[in-house]
Amino acid sequence: MTIDRPATEEELFERFRALEIETTTHRHEPLHTVDQSQAARDALPHMPGGHCKNLFLKDKKAAFWLVVTLEDTRVNMNALQKILGSARLSFARPEYMVEKLGVEPGAVTLFVAINASSLEVQFVLDRAMMACDILNYHPLHNGATTAIASKDLLSFLHHCGHAPLLIDIPS
Repeated sequence: MTIDRPATEEELFERFRALEIETTTHRHEPLHTVDQSQAARDALPHMPGGHCKNLFLKDKKAAFWLVVTLEDTRVNMNALQKILGSARLSFARPEYMVEKLGVEPGAVTLFVAINASSLEVQFVLDRAMMACDILNYHPLHNGATTAIASKDLLSFLHHCGHAPLLIDIPS
């Protein structure tokens, strides 16, 4: 079940409660990049688990992909497009983030699955990331980080209508 407009953080947390998914959220200054997140983490309370990065991609046939991996994973885009069977991947423009995911640049997260427009995007999850018991993502904005169990993340994605691909991200 999805929402026909960009969901709010409160609606996301309401959905987690309805699904009996436990999360922990830490508030912080808005963070726009992996580098900023890593630098800020020293000043934040201990946040265990995998910290992730999100690559919102488009191919030349106008297919959209949200590829999510651990923050320090290097991604070989040429090898990735072969695995996905896509045609020349590139980073999607910011206006597509708003249109397809319902979030602004810097706030991309798997939690966008709650938005109906995200059903036009294929989610791709790195197996190494999913091996972590706890994963950390922004809750639809970049002024907080929410920890969720990886098994609960998969339940949430499926509940929202997504069947993510689990692959070994090529480096």
